[in-house]
Amino acid sequence: MAKERVLIVDDDAIIVDSLKEFLSLEGYEADGADDFDSALSALEKRPYQLIISDVNMPDGDGFELLRVVKQRYPEVVVIIITGYGTIESAVEAIKLGAYDYLTKPIIDDEIRLVVKRALQQQSLIRENQNLRQQLDLRFGLDNIIGHDYKMLRVFDLVEAVAPSNSTVLLTGESGTGKSLIARVIHHRSSRADKPFVEVSCGALPETLLESELFGHTKGSFTGAVADKKGRFLAADGGTIFLDEISSASPGMQVKLLRVLQERQFEAVGSNQTLTVDVRVVLATNRELKAEVAADRFREDLYYRINVVAIELPPLRERLGDIALLAEHFIRKYGTQGGKQITAISDWCLKALQRYGWPGNVRELENVVERAVVLSKGPTIEMEDLPPSILEQDESAPQTTARPLTSLKEALEVPERAVIRQALIACNWNRQLTADVMKINRTTLYKKIRYYGLDKEGA
Repeated sequence: MAKERVLIVDDDAIIVDSLKEFLSLEGYEADGADDFDSALSALEKRPYQLIISDVNMPDGDGFELLRVVKQRYPEVVVIIITGYGTIESAVEAIKLGAYDYLTKPIIDDEIRLVVKRALQQQSLIRENQNLRQQLDLRFGLDNIIGHDYKMLRVFDLVEAVAPSNSTVLLTGESGTGKSLIARVIHHRSSRADKPFVEVSCGALPETLLESELFGHTKGSFTGAVADKKGRFLAADGGTIFLDEISSASPGMQVKLLRVLQERQFEAVGSNQTLTVDVRVVLATNRELKAEVAADRFREDLYYRINVVAIELPPLRERLGDIALLAEHFIRKYGTQGGKQITAISDWCLKALQRYGWPGNVRELENVVERAVVLSKGPTIEMEDLPPSILEQDESAPQTTARPLTSLKEALEVPERAVIRQALIACNWNRQLTADVMKINRTTLYKKIRYYGLDKEGA
């Protein structure tokens, strides 16, 4: 394991040498610099986790070095030391971003503890940066699979609306990725370093939902044994995502209208008005205009939340994206399960494209995960799919986007699966397979080549 590097900056060579020796004995890799320029030169050549810098230097001071380090190398932690310590200079150092401020003479036990804690903070800074990079990768538009023109339109809308503070309404069937889009909007906004809070309005009854959103005071209702901070307050400065907004009761809709208009509310059992700065993103899988017409959703609330509407298309209208999504999920679950699965057969892909996908992308992900777990070879095959896909139930919803299939094409899918199973059972002995299936060997060879099984059994 690589040693953590410390840079000691002081024009007193005795202090530099003594600290270098001490820190080396403590298990660190320590270098020295005697002035401002040599310190910057050292930082350009090697990465350091910690800097211990004197305030007074021939060509500058420790505060100026601290400013430059925080600007150019924000992940580096800085400790300031001085022989003439004052409260004012200590406060200035902390304001500028120093981890700690020590006065000379330096005591071994003190510097040992401070260095240990400072490097722990540096480790946390690095970990937070890694987590943020992972979040950027996970919730970046590049990570959302889709080349269909309808999804490209969604991407354009997300790019346009994310930097603003406008309320966004996401519509679409369950499983189309509304929660993911909400997170992308947050992580591409100026609020990305603030909280993202998600609430499923349909999962809680009205009384609990009000407490969940706005908080409550101790004793405000049975079971309220302590004050509780609500989700709106938890999301202050960031984004709150209200999923299944159409399921909110009429009373809750009134409260939501106020907080959306004024960003103000009271906790349950409290008369104190709280104000928050939150960006609101909402989602629904119902047609809100129809809900308004049926008097199940307030018209004024509908127009308040329908500032920027983004409709996510169902998977059955994105047939061209099924192959991309399937490949993505194969890589994901293949890696997680340690399986070397590299592809999905053409016949299997055709079956996926013929299916109606009532559960949309979420259902496709579950199907692929199941197939990866059950697959015995490097390619996902028909027998790895669930019965619901293979049966192609006639009662499944049909759409104009769903391609028509000829009888010949429909019969090819199960025929290929039967031949492949027979070949596997006969250990890919073609003569034996032909005998078992009671067909001519030449006919079997032609079908093997036609269905691409010759490569698999090679």
